[in-house]
Amino acid sequence: MTVTQLGELAEVQAGYPFRGSVPYVQGGNAFALQMRDLAPDGLVNWSGLVQTDVDEGKGGAQWLVPGDIVFVARGGRNYAVCLTEVPLPAVCSQYFFLLRLERRDVLPEFLSWQINQLPAQRYFAKTAEGSDQLSIRRGVLEQLQVAIPPLEEQQRFVDLAATALKEKRVLEAMIRNRQQQLDALAIDLASN
Repeated sequence: MTVTQLGELAEVQAGYPFRGSVPYVQGGNAFALQMRDLAPDGLVNWSGLVQTDVDEGKGGAQWLVPGDIVFVARGGRNYAVCLTEVPLPAVCSQYFFLLRLERRDVLPEFLSWQINQLPAQRYFAKTAEGSDQLSIRRGVLEQLQVAIPPLEEQQRFVDLAATALKEKRVLEAMIRNRQQQLDALAIDLASN
């Protein structure tokens, strides 16, 4: 196993520089991934993306592709999501960093998982800057220490994390179902 800095593994780029909020453009050439479209557990609300126009000249638009990692760089919770699919021509907004792996011995899902774990989260908490809104600078993200085990071990971590997420979603569904049952009982009691 080796330990290296994230900047040695991936190209880190800023999201597309929209000025202010993302403008809606019917029939635009792109869709914009914003913080509201992304959940820490990796779910992306692709149908909620705003259609807009981006300037493709001068390398302005970095189109999202499967395997890209988007990192939430602003706010109180900094996390990464590996995009397993990108069904629309999309870019990420300026509140993200886009990480694109440059090495084949690292799984993007593993790197994303490691960024979201306690050691990296502690690092981000110590290095975040800003008074009104905390943010992580690009250089800080690139200096994050990352452990790289063999690919087979990385896959085991990814599989274990996926299983834990499935279990969490099942338990949350059971809790919602039980609450609906209790609500129905309470309504029935109140109507008698």
